[in-house]
Amino acid sequence: MAPEIENRVAAPGAGANRTVADVVAASLARHGVEIVFGQSIPTQLYLATPDYDIRQLTIRTEKAGAMMADGYARVSGKVAVVTSIAGPGAALLVPGLGEALKASIPVVALIQDTPRAHTDRNHAQDIDHIDLLRAVTKLVRRVERADRVEDYLDLAFATAASGRPGPVALLLPGDLFDEAAPASEGRVATLGAYPLDRTQADPARVAEAAALLADAESPLVVAGGGVHVSGAHEELAWLQDKASLPVATTMMGKGAVDESHPLSLGVVGYAMGRRAPARAHAATIAGADLVLLVGNRTNQNGTDSWRLFPEGARFIHLDIDGGEVGRNYEALRLVGDAKLTLRALLGALEGAGLEKRRRARARLEAEIAAGREAHVAAIAAVSSSDARPIRPERVMAELAGLMTPETILVADASYATIWAACHVRFGRAGQRFISPRGLAGIGWGFPMALGAKLAASESPVWFLGGDGGFAHAWGELETARREGIRLGAIILNNQVLGYQKDAEDATFRAHTQACHFTPVDHAAIARACGWSGVRVEDPADLRPALEDAARADVPTLIDVISDPDAWAPITAFEGKLAETG
Repeated sequence: MAPEIENRVAAPGAGANRTVADVVAASLARHGVEIVFGQSIPTQLYLATPDYDIRQLTIRTEKAGAMMADGYARVSGKVAVVTSIAGPGAALLVPGLGEALKASIPVVALIQDTPRAHTDRNHAQDIDHIDLLRAVTKLVRRVERADRVEDYLDLAFATAASGRPGPVALLLPGDLFDEAAPASEGRVATLGAYPLDRTQADPARVAEAAALLADAESPLVVAGGGVHVSGAHEELAWLQDKASLPVATTMMGKGAVDESHPLSLGVVGYAMGRRAPARAHAATIAGADLVLLVGNRTNQNGTDSWRLFPEGARFIHLDIDGGEVGRNYEALRLVGDAKLTLRALLGALEGAGLEKRRRARARLEAEIAAGREAHVAAIAAVSSSDARPIRPERVMAELAGLMTPETILVADASYATIWAACHVRFGRAGQRFISPRGLAGIGWGFPMALGAKLAASESPVWFLGGDGGFAHAWGELETARREGIRLGAIILNNQVLGYQKDAEDATFRAHTQACHFTPVDHAAIARACGWSGVRVEDPADLRPALEDAARADVPTLIDVISDPDAWAPITAFEGKLAETG
């Protein structure tokens, strides 16, 4: 082993050639980092990371790198790390960091900044990175001193993983990496898993919430993505079953409970139009006199533009972020970690008495079962349709038949998310449905799926996207093949920006020319990148193609020629688009 390599892997503080690059790599390893997403800058860092058993996951564009890091963090339970060059690279991180901020996903971005001697001299690719990144991170700091590097790295990981998780950016001048590093303080803290610090809501308010739930006539629970962030699936399942409470989820909360449970209502919000499963439970939702919100931002889509809940209903809001509690609905405040607080709430409910809830259970289960039967009847014609081009509901039915409780489904924003959320039922509390719903940018789902697969290499992972969004991320097909990331990708190829076109038609009774595309053979593009690529035009070929993809030893893309007139069950489109859709 060369002397300089020996110095890199030596104990902290040993060796005259220990540089800041070594300090950064060693700190990442201490925090449990196994993969860093980025291209070859900061070069000194990537030359050091192999000596600390950290894998460089090389991406085609920094934008995709941030999305991969996000998907990896969501599934792994670890803080993800992405890197970039200054200027254009940092700017390309902004969409992914913005998504992570809104979705409460911890990501640390390490950005090689302008050398210290050239600050404010129009150095190549220089920009005000602090102003650029402030709106999409919890914290941005520029590190100027070698003896403060570990301080800032620990601060970055602690900030990303604690409280409401989110992204943090550190700006590291290029010349800093080569600077000699002082002796380490021998730090041992590991801050790379989340939630880092769990806190329980005020016991007095927990007891008050329990009393309200025990006495309510028709309580309802709506779980959001915070349940996944907290890992509170088991506690929510206990609450649902032992307290006999009906549970619905937002799209980001999908999978928080077993959707086949007799008290599960499915995904609620703006996607409760015709043939949506939760539409059949609209009366149950409209009759709620008390709503418990768990890890839920009460955003526009999750509340159908704040029209979902009945007037006069009372609210209990549980969230780690006190600023979100009561933001849109005045509520009894339960500020704390969902896992700990739900556990405490269940205990308080048992003390308050669950007799009223148990007496109401049989009627409630019958009501929900009737709604499910109505939904099955409403969806039967399209989910089994032999029409060509292929109905998206038929694609979802075939995919659902192949899913296991361990399968991770990643959908791109726009219609792909809605088709999957509404028409693929999840049968296990804690099963992961991932979609970029923080900012909802199209094209972000595919790199997220690659990150998810890296975090759960033994789990089946499927990506579902439309042809419009997939065009944003084609280049990462090569990344997946090169890095050995094996998953299945389904592209709903209808040669149109479906959501955009339908929203314009519903609003303006006309749509812009940008909504339509020239036909593209995505299967051919996939094959050119080393994937198995299959084009499906006949619904009868869907299931065999999916089964072959599940068995394949290379990643597989299925290009499904789908119906451009099919529109997803969005409430705002009702009565404004042709019913044939």
